[in-house]
Amino acid sequence: MRARYSAFAVGDAAFLRASWHPSTRPATLDLDDEVRWVRLDVLATSAGSPFDDEGVVEFVAHHRGPDGRGSLHERSRFVREDGRWAYVDGDVR
Repeated sequence: MRARYSAFAVGDAAFLRASWHPSTRPATLDLDDEVRWVRLDVLATSAGSPFDDEGVVEFVAHHRGPDGRGSLHERSRFVREDGRWAYVDGDVR
């Protein structure tokens, strides 16, 4: 989760696509250059330990852009395949 947030913060669309599960990965990913991600607050986690193949992370990511400050509150699902975590989907709160 933190690696994906960092990729959003620096505009690394290639990493974001690579860390997205193939079953839900979008064909293209356009990031907004005017949005600056400034803070990540992890609120809760479920599973996701070295012994799990699935995990959930609830977080709030804060940003600034042309319209001012904002945040994204999401509960994200991840799966581990071949030793790597992949983002599957998320419920925006």
